[in-house]
Amino acid sequence: MKKFLLQFFTWWSGQTLGTRFHTWRKGVRVGEDEFGNVYYEGGKDSEGRTRRWVIFPGTSEATAIPPGWHGWMHYRVDTPPSKENYKPRDWQKPHQPNLTGTAAAYRPKGSVLGAGHRPQVTGDYDAWTPGA
Repeated sequence: MKKFLLQFFTWWSGQTLGTRFHTWRKGVRVGEDEFGNVYYEGGKDSEGRTRRWVIFPGTSEATAIPPGWHGWMHYRVDTPPSKENYKPRDWQKPHQPNLTGTAAAYRPKGSVLGAGHRPQVTGDYDAWTPGA
């Protein structure tokens, strides 16, 4: 029951009921990546191209699409990595999750949320004081 409710009311927990129905009706499985993401195509989009989509095994995380599949999803290449011997280039880094909003998020020097202390403000600014 919980899985049904998640599919019915959320888009970030795998696929919605609409996506499941569209996949059942028009989807042709193209391949799967090392993260368990499953890629489909079928039907036409608003620009007349064959629609492409991915179903994530858990939480929908767009940054978890590897470079080869990203190129296919965004119509940069016509051949999906599953139909060729795709090898990422040296400069293509492995996936790292989006850490925004977590304790491991990047916090630049001087950030209020950083571990260090914010440097003292200098300049000619004088704070307003009531009655002064």
